[in-house]
Amino acid sequence: MTEEDERWLVVDGRRWRRQDPALPADVAERLLSHLGRGRSGVRALRRSGEDPAPARRRVDLAKHGLGERGTPWWEQDVQARRARWEDALRQLDALDGPG
Repeated sequence: MTEEDERWLVVDGRRWRRQDPALPADVAERLLSHLGRGRSGVRALRRSGEDPAPARRRVDLAKHGLGERGTPWWEQDVQARRARWEDALRQLDALDGPG
């Protein structure tokens, strides 16, 4: 796999940033779970005519944690990458409340 292949995924001619390959499997799993719940929430809120902003916030935080948004992961050192996903998870877990 080339460096470009590691960074980008092309779907229907559109280029999407891949998730950070340095993510530990358990971290990626948690972030992907939040992403799925956020996307599901956006759909449900839209269907009900409500504002999907809270669910979009979850999607945005998860995508930042995965390295798909914000500063490209390949431009960050190891500590910055870890801080990015830890901060995203802390904020995402806080959305679920105590427990």
